[in-house]
Amino acid sequence: MNPPPIVHSDEPVTLIGGAGAPRADLMHALGLAPVLVAADGGATTALALGLSPVAVIGDMDSLPPEAARAFADRLHRVAEQETTDFDKALTRIEAPAVLALGFAGGRLDHELAALHSLVLRADRPCLLLGPATLAFHAPPEIELPLEAGTVVSLFPLAPVRVGSRGLVWPTDHLLFGPLTRIGTSNAAAGPVALRPSGPGMLVILPRATLPLALGALRVAPRWPAAPGG
Repeated sequence: MNPPPIVHSDEPVTLIGGAGAPRADLMHALGLAPVLVAADGGATTALALGLSPVAVIGDMDSLPPEAARAFADRLHRVAEQETTDFDKALTRIEAPAVLALGFAGGRLDHELAALHSLVLRADRPCLLLGPATLAFHAPPEIELPLEAGTVVSLFPLAPVRVGSRGLVWPTDHLLFGPLTRIGTSNAAAGPVALRPSGPGMLVILPRATLPLALGALRVAPRWPAAPGG
């Protein structure tokens, strides 16, 4: 089971991480996901931009004293060291979707850990925004109103099949797997529908698709929570 939620929201949530994000990116994100949550050191970026998160979640080992003082009434310390701050925050947010910034485009190990959490927490719809692309874990089915020519990359972190409609190179007959077959640099022929056979598939799109991707993800059905997750 997931831990009890700290943040409940009927609207999508913007989650800012320790790698930070440009003001323009964060303001654009808040226009789509208006509730702000910080994961540990992400509170530093919020403070610098004059923003006030509803919660700061993490082990607080990256939180400077000035941010700790500014947000003292909304700090939620999770002391365990088995999970990342991204994972700690994601599992404690209940919302239609989470838009995460400050977790991609910096240290590769941190980015890989965040991608791992997207798959591990398949029941938590979350879109990870990077400098050039965005990524999310494919839900049981999703309709993406993409324009023809849009790059669509599929990257499996588990063996999985993906039924598809609207891709230039169909995928229905393929068994994907991290050690066997990946599906990067496919393309949309128009609107795309994906129906994976189970959890484990990451979808990677150009960041210009952010509004439509987030809109599609927030209304898509969810996978059940992993046992013991």
